[in-house]
Amino acid sequence: MHRQAPPSAGQRPVASDHDTSQRAHQQDGGSPRAQLGSEPSPSGETPGETTDISLAERLDFERMLGDLSARFSDLTARHIVDEVSHALGRLMEFLGFDRCSYAEVTDTERPFDVLCSVSRTGVDPMPTGPAPSFSWYFSELRAGRIVVLSDIPADLPPAARAERDYRRRVGLKSNLAIPLRVGGRVVAIIAFSAFQQTRPWPPDLILRLKLVGEVLAQGVARSRREAELASALAEITRLKERLEAENHCLRQSSRTGCGRLPSSRSPGFNRVLAEITQVASTNATVLLLGETGTGKEVLADAIHHLSEHGSRPMIKVNCAALPASLIEAELFGREKGAYTGALARQPGRFELADGSTIFLDEVGELPLELQTKLLRVLQDGRFERVGGNRTIQVKVRVIAATNLDLAHAVAEGRFRADLYYRLNVFPVVVPPLRERREDIPLLAWEFVRELGESMGKPIEHIAPDSIDALVAYAWPGNVRELRNLIERAMILNRGRVLQVPLSTALSTGPSPSGRSPSNPDAGPASVGTLREREREQILQALQQTGWRVRGPGGAAERLGIKPTTLESRMQRLEIRRPTSG
Repeated sequence: MHRQAPPSAGQRPVASDHDTSQRAHQQDGGSPRAQLGSEPSPSGETPGETTDISLAERLDFERMLGDLSARFSDLTARHIVDEVSHALGRLMEFLGFDRCSYAEVTDTERPFDVLCSVSRTGVDPMPTGPAPSFSWYFSELRAGRIVVLSDIPADLPPAARAERDYRRRVGLKSNLAIPLRVGGRVVAIIAFSAFQQTRPWPPDLILRLKLVGEVLAQGVARSRREAELASALAEITRLKERLEAENHCLRQSSRTGCGRLPSSRSPGFNRVLAEITQVASTNATVLLLGETGTGKEVLADAIHHLSEHGSRPMIKVNCAALPASLIEAELFGREKGAYTGALARQPGRFELADGSTIFLDEVGELPLELQTKLLRVLQDGRFERVGGNRTIQVKVRVIAATNLDLAHAVAEGRFRADLYYRLNVFPVVVPPLRERREDIPLLAWEFVRELGESMGKPIEHIAPDSIDALVAYAWPGNVRELRNLIERAMILNRGRVLQVPLSTALSTGPSPSGRSPSNPDAGPASVGTLREREREQILQALQQTGWRVRGPGGAAERLGIKPTTLESRMQRLEIRRPTSG
């Protein structure tokens, strides 16, 4: 029968898994004996000698092992610490240890992280987190060798200086540390400590404790893998939802334009184009101000496509188009079951815009209670979905637009001052169409070409009298009204020369003053033909400027047209400066 030689002085008291298994079966001619305790027996055996336990105690241990195996078979990631602590506590009580600890291997400079530790009253547990720097101790464990220390410091080798210092500080007398393998590599250790008195570590006890430790390690590893798989599946789902939403947003974007910078003959509008070209390359928040229909969304598209995010879709939200009860979920997303009808989780527009641009149209219509949440996103990019408590971090460039006077809304308490200052980083005032009349023929032709392709109606040119009427009109609905009028004309037109029925449109819509042009009693803005109205408008501008056509403050500047254009219209309308005397 082979017998292990006792360790010589200074020899490290460690054992490989094979050595421990071999010694556990080398007693009484190879017949195994269960030795789970080391306390003195009633027969007078001294500490250091192995003690036989009763069949009942062995059965109790087997039942405990079976129960732990069952509990760890379906362990979830969020219950890891609780279940490992529960298992260590049961082992400590059953076998009379003073402290039990479980630590995991890390890839950092600190080789092990303590996951949990339990101890008896009067004994401090190991702090969770990075384990102390015990170079000899942990090098043995990482090499897969069991560390058996029955009598500390006598069993410690000379190299274990840090371990000796630790023993002096805390009074540790015995320690057993078992490396635990999963998939052939050491992933964790389980350690048992005695502080009141020294105790032996019989081979059979080591084997059984190793078995318990492997049950714990397998359960922890399985739960970690399942958590990683669940996280990966959640990320795939999130990316799928984001892709679907981005495709939807791209389809919407294709209807509003390609993001190119519009052309213009208007000095005022060209100044606006210069401003947005300058700000586009930055990540600054842009606030587009102007009347309804002036093309703020087209400018937002241009800013986005000129920016570093131009390859990604711009996410658009019309804050006035959704009821207050749904706008929060639209902006910030919702969790499944957040409210009645929320049958699935849905990412919000800010989440979809992460790494890109979000366009908040009609931002002045946001309810006050949502303005606080929007302010937080603008400040630090953080928010929570409706019905959720997980904070989501995004990096989004914000472009906002409104036709309201936000400063006036702040004064009336309808808009938060702090949000206004956050949005008003780079304000851009978009002029109404009546102040950029040079662009009306360009815009009209652009709409004719676009609609002609979709309708299959080739148009060679627009009737000159129609162009004159379009230029003279005040356009309270701005560019949007112009497009709608061109579309109506395209539908009604039968030839290759487009006739724009502006008089019909004026009879069914509001005039610039807000009165109905078809009502003869509505006031002077509705009296007379378009030619008469244009003549009256030019005469009024000339009289107000002392008949000065050119230069700053001249009639041409007041009317928003070039001096040469004004002079040609004066000639066409037979407007002459009255002679004095």
